[in-house]
Amino acid sequence: MTGSGGPAARGAVPAPASEQIAVTSAMWRALGVFRALALGYAVARFAASYDRYAHIGAALAVLISMAAWTGWTGIVYHRTSTTRPALLAFVVTDLAIGAASVLSTVLVDTPERVHRGAMTLPTVWSAAPVIAAAIALGWRGGLAGAAAIGAADLAERGALTQDAIHNIVLMGLLGTAIGYVTELGRNAELTLVRAQRLEAATRERQRLARDIHDGVLQVLAMVQRRGAEIGGAGADLGLMAGEQERALRSLVNSWHEVDTGDGDPVDLDLSALLGRLAGPRVTLSGPGEPVTLPGPVAREVAAAVAAALDNVRAHGGPGADGLGARAWILVEDEADGVVVTVRDDGPGIPEGRLAQAREAGRLGVAHSIEGRLRDVGGSVEVVSVPGQGAEVEMRVPRPRRSGGGAASVSAVRRALR
Repeated sequence: MTGSGGPAARGAVPAPASEQIAVTSAMWRALGVFRALALGYAVARFAASYDRYAHIGAALAVLISMAAWTGWTGIVYHRTSTTRPALLAFVVTDLAIGAASVLSTVLVDTPERVHRGAMTLPTVWSAAPVIAAAIALGWRGGLAGAAAIGAADLAERGALTQDAIHNIVLMGLLGTAIGYVTELGRNAELTLVRAQRLEAATRERQRLARDIHDGVLQVLAMVQRRGAEIGGAGADLGLMAGEQERALRSLVNSWHEVDTGDGDPVDLDLSALLGRLAGPRVTLSGPGEPVTLPGPVAREVAAAVAAALDNVRAHGGPGADGLGARAWILVEDEADGVVVTVRDDGPGIPEGRLAQAREAGRLGVAHSIEGRLRDVGGSVEVVSVPGQGAEVEMRVPRPRRSGGGAASVSAVRRALR
């Protein structure tokens, strides 16, 4: 009889010691226990009917080899520093030894018992390599391992019997099921780790922001204001203080990206990215909680907003108070996407001005704003009334997550808050 089974995860290979996934470690430990119990069962079955075997000495040699291999796999599969190529080679070897243990039945048992469909010498022990393949390679590995052991079972029996079909189907189902469940567990654990790192980074950023806001930023703002009142050299000092305030505020509001270790970018807080653009003439308003988008999307939106603010500074004129046009950034977190609106109190955009700019080859709005939003699946709408400023509305849909994948980092972060 052959067995089956196998946990898995996509490319699931033991990571370096510092990044060993708990789900994978647990599955390797469970496999070790399964091998030991299955070996004990094989020995018990042999002891109960050893006198029926044609070559008892050879059967004992096979069982001793199985015991030695059980101990060695317990060591190798628990190593946290095993590289992917080395692990895959070991899994292939494991499958080969499992298949050989099944085929050895032909050499140690009598032809009559083999033809009657008696259990193979290793019995369910031969399912252990299928489980190992599933842990290392996912449900696809479990299926491939089941096919390899199933082929050995067919070769041992010499015919496609009902029992052989039953064993192969069981191995395939068990390998697929355990592999898929292990994939889910591994993905959930990785997502939780990323969420915990993001949560820790957010808490630290908020703590620093409170301390800096209560001290340094208030002092710099006061120096900027008083310097403008004093004039002369004091005004220059106030301008430098204002620049330092904006730089420090940008640092405080910057989002800390977390290295996930597997190349999977985490979500970024769009509000924090846009906070770098805020200043004396630019006001940012948005939700009290992070507005998260995938990193590349959030950066493109922030760059488009920066381009819109550049247009305000370049074409906004003196503004309502004569000190330059003011701008407001409004962030709205909706169910199906994120809307960012940039408004200003400048003279507005004359009718037909954008079309004329495109015809003249000046494609600042088209390339810097519309192009960026189009690249991330978003859209831009520009509304302007002469003498009443301009409004640029940027809408970005939330990317859809694959149905079988793990939950997004941002979703887990919100669940943990």
